[in-house]
Amino acid sequence: MSAAKPGREACLSVCFRCKPEGWPGDADARRPGAELADTIEAEAMRRGINLAVLRDVRCMSQCKLPCVVAFSGEGRFTYLFGDLDPARDAAAILDTFALYCARPDGFMERFDRPAALQAGILGRVPPLTASARQVERRPAPIENI
Repeated sequence: MSAAKPGREACLSVCFRCKPEGWPGDADARRPGAELADTIEAEAMRRGINLAVLRDVRCMSQCKLPCVVAFSGEGRFTYLFGDLDPARDAAAILDTFALYCARPDGFMERFDRPAALQAGILGRVPPLTASARQVERRPAPIENI
């Protein structure tokens, strides 16, 4: 799946502790976030994709909009998506991650992503490089005449 250049690999992170508000499971029960990670892994296997870049994260602090995934990588935009459905969204997540990997800087327009990852975006953080897309100087203040 990786179209990333050496040293610019992309990573797919999944919060395995995510649970919706009012979730009836006890504190130690297997949560919906873990189910999301499982369905992503199963869909990747079904497609023959080696997801060596899938990592489990204990918490990504998005409890109001679980389940959560992030795409990140050196020199790339970082994306955070939430309010995902473990039973429905694994294919859309993998499709979007493939698109992310295919872009040298990881930048994706809203309309490029499947619907679940258009509606569920929680943030897009630019890479640290000053020359990154959408990093520019703000307009000068308007002078009063």
